[in-house]
Amino acid sequence: MRFCDLTEKEVINICDCKCLGNVHDLDIDECDGRIRALIVPGPGKWFGCFCREFELFIPWCKIVRIGPDIILVDIDEKEAKHKV
Repeated sequence: MRFCDLTEKEVINICDCKCLGNVHDLDIDECDGRIRALIVPGPGKWFGCFCREFELFIPWCKIVRIGPDIILVDIDEKEAKHKV
């Protein structure tokens, strides 16, 4: 699977069935090259576009399933938030 394939999939939290958005970036371990987390941008302040306050870091171990259209994750959204 390529990175561009991941960016086209919606990330859904199975805890509350909420759509978290699409994958924006990856956090990769520099030593072994493994993906540590998916990064999903938080909502924007103005019209949902600009000045994002936070990003969601979703650890790879919290991914339940990667399907053809969606990525299912099991995560506490409050713990996943990181300031930009």
